[in-house]
Amino acid sequence: MSNPQQLRYSKEHEWLSATEDGVATIGITEFAANALGDVVYAQLPEVGETVTAGETCGELESTKSVSDLYSPVTGEVTEANQDVADDPSLVNSAPFEGGWLFKVRISEEPKDLLSAAEYTELAGN
Repeated sequence: MSNPQQLRYSKEHEWLSATEDGVATIGITEFAANALGDVVYAQLPEVGETVTAGETCGELESTKSVSDLYSPVTGEVTEANQDVADDPSLVNSAPFEGGWLFKVRISEEPKDLLSAAEYTELAGN
């Protein structure tokens, strides 16, 4: 399993892209997607909603369980991935590409985000 080097990661297994005009893309890692199993439902935060770093902002339901979705940053949601809402299996098949979950205009970024190497060590692979 390869975690893209350009991304940063949370200890709750979310990834965060570099910001583009203050907006970052958020998703879950391949490790988390594999642990969840086949994702069959995604409840994503709504556009305009404020999310807070480390707090629940949605959920992913799989054939194995239901898992809370946490935001790795604080800010306002600017976009939710409608493709994932329509086809949640994208979270499993393309977690770092088409399976991204939402975009946030960041107002506060935590200092404890991990590099790809640090996340790989945390995930044990």
